[in-house]
Amino acid sequence: MAKIKGAVVIDEEHCKGCNLCVVACPSNVLALNKEANSKGYNYSYMDNPDECVGCAACAYVCPDACITVYKVRV
Repeated sequence: MAKIKGAVVIDEEHCKGCNLCVVACPSNVLALNKEANSKGYNYSYMDNPDECVGCAACAYVCPDACITVYKVRV
């Protein structure tokens, strides 16, 4: 049976660091970066990329549509 692996791509310049995606992720994949983008916000990033299952919960809750989720069969 094929396993599904996910990948999250975040538009770092448009992310305002609201933390909704971090809280919504059931696999604890996302975290807020300590570095800030050009607007001064700490943007989200994949802290544990190997745990991502591609559920897209993070993308559903993002108010600015900064997140794209990809699914790959491995």
